[in-house]
Amino acid sequence: MTSYPVNEFGPLMKGLVIGGVGILHVFLAQFAIGGGVLLFAMERRAQRGDADARRFVDGYFKILVLVSFVLGALTGVAMWFTTIQVGARTIGLMIDEFHWLWATEWVWFSLEVVAGYAFYRFGPTLSDRARIRLLGLYAVSSWMSLFWINGILSWQLTPGRWLEGAGMWAGFFNPSFFPSLLFRTAVALTLAGLVSCVIINTMDLDRARKQALISRAAKFATPIALMPLLALWFLAVIPADSRAWLLGGSMPMLMFVGVAAGASTLIGGYVIVGLVVKRLYINAATALLLLALAFGATAAGEFVREGARKPYTVRGVLYSTSITPAEVAGLRARGAVVDDPYPLRDQHRYPNDQLVRGAKVFRSLCDACHTMAGANGVQHLVATWTDDQLRLNIAKLQRTKGFMPPFAGNAEDVEAIVQLLKWERARAPAIWPMTTPPAQVQTWLDEAGIHPAPPLEAP
Repeated sequence: MTSYPVNEFGPLMKGLVIGGVGILHVFLAQFAIGGGVLLFAMERRAQRGDADARRFVDGYFKILVLVSFVLGALTGVAMWFTTIQVGARTIGLMIDEFHWLWATEWVWFSLEVVAGYAFYRFGPTLSDRARIRLLGLYAVSSWMSLFWINGILSWQLTPGRWLEGAGMWAGFFNPSFFPSLLFRTAVALTLAGLVSCVIINTMDLDRARKQALISRAAKFATPIALMPLLALWFLAVIPADSRAWLLGGSMPMLMFVGVAAGASTLIGGYVIVGLVVKRLYINAATALLLLALAFGATAAGEFVREGARKPYTVRGVLYSTSITPAEVAGLRARGAVVDDPYPLRDQHRYPNDQLVRGAKVFRSLCDACHTMAGANGVQHLVATWTDDQLRLNIAKLQRTKGFMPPFAGNAEDVEAIVQLLKWERARAPAIWPMTTPPAQVQTWLDEAGIHPAPPLEAP
């Protein structure tokens, strides 16, 4: 088992650090994809004599470059940098399996960037034919970038026949590939339409001309009407236990599903009924409010996508602890941190070796999803548990909460982390006795086994 360098983020758990950067990047990237399609369509209209459409295209593209290219590129680099710090083994597995497909995605992304900057720099001086071709190239390459990265990301949740050795393409075109691809495409077009409404309000046009542009741009947001069907398709193809977490098995996940569905419903109702059917005028404040709702829906949706994979980062292959199912048995025998080469940054604060071991066990098996007393803090979660409750629930971790992986350590590791939690609860005194794990702890570990909890039945 490979041990990777350890990174700590204080009171922020690692998942929140990745999620915060990733959500912003996904939002900007999807806006860029939808924006490419919208700009291509608006350019075609401009070349049929619509002067306002031409002004919109040139103005919109500057916003697209400044917001999506600059911030999107920065957050993209930040997301992968952060993910490598936190989940190096997961990223390594993805690269090992899909390196050529990932390289293909980068080729399309590079083409998107080149086409985009070429239009930004030379667009006003190009002929109509060159403009439409360049925008078409930008739209196609941006969507193809989504196509390739979607297959890699959806593979994490639904590897499908890849788990049976069917090969790379079976993993790429996995069961959730098409529902997630079409869902993200609908989101991208919706975001492009909403951003358009904001930008149109900044143009120096009278209200009637603005309203005409808004009515045309709003049509690109109508695919939001398909999102409920695409979401149901996605739920139908994911594993039964993942579906159960989202539909009631995990209250936080159910709440995120509700936020995403509620915000999308509000946006969809306003866009379809108000902007498309009744052709209402929308001012910049209302457009920004809809865009904020869309960001909230995106954030909730990304949390749902991440949460549905639990207890894995790659379904059936790698747990959220970066430990494979096959490695759990060995760690149960020899201990969770016997091979950990990295010292604790604050080792001097622990009064005995058992607490040092407990801190290392926490770092190895817990801190991907928890902190000690910050976000999702274990101290808060176990504050009312007795000593034996702590030992039992840690030893039978996958039975305590089915979306957690099996405890990948021995009885001494269980006792070490129990004593660490008690010591932290006691406000870290300078002296703390060392203890021996009760014999019952090993019995509980054996009863729990080394496999994940049996799948829940989805409602």
